[in-house]
Amino acid sequence: MIDLQVREESGRVVADERGFEWTQELIDLDPAAFPMLAGLCAYLDTVFNQRQIPILLAELERFPAGVIPEPARAEINRLAALVEEGRHLYLWFCGD
Repeated sequence: MIDLQVREESGRVVADERGFEWTQELIDLDPAAFPMLAGLCAYLDTVFNQRQIPILLAELERFPAGVIPEPARAEINRLAALVEEGRHLYLWFCGD
């Protein structure tokens, strides 16, 4: 399971959502085609800053349907918007 959080620079959690299941399709992602999403790991935390969010969202738009369930995709988009609108916020994908 990979959960989603938005955190301030201080580490304080601003938003926290249940994420999505880790699948073989995510493990097998081509890093040349999906450099941001291919960096996700079920056992590590992955952090995206405000400048990386547009790249992440562009990858998510062309990402194969069904690999990340639609409710989780919607949450990623919602939390990414919080990061883009705020200051010193980061989108965390939290591995187990």
